[in-house]
Amino acid sequence: MVHTLCAVGADLKWQLHDIGIDYTTISDFELFYSILAGKYTVDDTRILFGDVLDFSRMELLYHKGLQEYVMVQRFEDGADLQIDKYLYASIVGVLRQMHRLKRNDELPGNEMTRQILIDDARDEYEANKDRAVRSCLLPLISTMVNSEGFKRDDTTVFQMKIRAFMDSVARISKIKNAELLLQSGYSGFGVNLAKIDKNVLNYMGELD
Repeated sequence: MVHTLCAVGADLKWQLHDIGIDYTTISDFELFYSILAGKYTVDDTRILFGDVLDFSRMELLYHKGLQEYVMVQRFEDGADLQIDKYLYASIVGVLRQMHRLKRNDELPGNEMTRQILIDDARDEYEANKDRAVRSCLLPLISTMVNSEGFKRDDTTVFQMKIRAFMDSVARISKIKNAELLLQSGYSGFGVNLAKIDKNVLNYMGELD
């Protein structure tokens, strides 16, 4: 669900092509309000947004003041909840940050490349569509609870917030990578540490 809510045109190349939409021209917000968000009810998104926000009940309205479309959810007491492109960008930005996702910025250089990318995406989907759905988190959880330096076990790991867990995944990976490079460099038979980016060797540095 998070991947879907954060999707952009480049993530849905062939699907958009098949309904007559050029994935390189549709804006992120337009894709969100016209195709992606409406399929989710409050029951689906409660884990992310609580009990109020219900994408399935939202209307698309033209806001004269902003001169653009906004998503509006109306409540029985007359109040409403409005999502414009700026709030959408904030929501998606937080979701990506929490789950350590990066926006797909892939763009073709010409029409031939665009069609090749569409065909490749369709072929990849066809090759994998019959595979059983697998958890993205389970392999990460298994790896982390068996990693030296991770302070949670297979019970307490589920008490972590998703952002803290994903940060730990990236941090442990950075630490192990730095340790391997340093061991190799100081052995005298491995990498030349002078040629390695200092941030890569600093396991307390910023995560990518």
